[in-house]
Amino acid sequence: MLAKALKNNDLIGIVSPAFCEDIKVIDDKIDTFKKLGFNLLLGKHLYSRSGYFAGEAIDRASDLMNMFENKDVKAIICFRGGYGSINILPYLNYSVIKKNPKILCGYSDLTTLINYINKKTGLVTFHGPMVNSDFNDEQTLESLKFTLMQGYSPYNIPFGGSVCYNEGNTTGILAGGNLATICSTLGTPYEINFNNKVLLIEEVNEYPYSLDRMLSQLLYSGKLSKCKGFILGHFTNCTVENYSKSYTVEDIIKNILVPLNKPIITGFSFGHDYPNLTLPIGSKIKLNFTSKYIEIMNNVVI
Repeated sequence: MLAKALKNNDLIGIVSPAFCEDIKVIDDKIDTFKKLGFNLLLGKHLYSRSGYFAGEAIDRASDLMNMFENKDVKAIICFRGGYGSINILPYLNYSVIKKNPKILCGYSDLTTLINYINKKTGLVTFHGPMVNSDFNDEQTLESLKFTLMQGYSPYNIPFGGSVCYNEGNTTGILAGGNLATICSTLGTPYEINFNNKVLLIEEVNEYPYSLDRMLSQLLYSGKLSKCKGFILGHFTNCTVENYSKSYTVEDIIKNILVPLNKPIITGFSFGHDYPNLTLPIGSKIKLNFTSKYIEIMNNVVI
């Protein structure tokens, strides 16, 4: 199921399903986002606070549902991540979402939201920048606009400077995002269906041993073996000062992922750094190691 393509001056709904933010930061980021050429409708609880959340879970869910139900809203872009998206999932009306397909875009903690909505409804969602992102990065902005506004036919994304392992063309359905968030849903109704998926994996501010632990959890729970391949993005600030008692991120990839003998792209531009390219969750893709493209095999909007 696909949403309608975004157009200049369309109305975009802005919601915060996870962490709250300071009023000045919200105002500044909203002012910047307005300059991209769209009209904005702010969620009722965008400025709310309940501890570290942007309001109670039921209120954050209400904001999201209101955007899906509002016929004038053409797309929904989340303000920021953090933590808390999982808590709104029990309050969402998935039949309403299915009847009102719209662009939904976010990343980080929103990994849970964009993957579960796709799983429940079949709606292609988008792993991409949020309102608090830096749109001075041209590739990030161009990718967002192209994908949401011109993604009505198949297209290709070059590997760029990615390092690849187990090269061999493969196709699958795109899923995943933030590693910690993926792992946090295991054993819940909201975990990703890993069967025949090309899994996106990125992370920020985690020590190498934490990455090892989380990837090992996916390995020993049998999730990684179900995937068709892996696209690894930014691993921002996932370092230590002294590697005499630590593996590097590259070491961990070689130790855990490479032995699975599944195609792997590393260093692809998405996640908690720039560029942060927009990628369609739930879309059929091909990892083409011959042409060095990720082929988006179907249109992602109509």
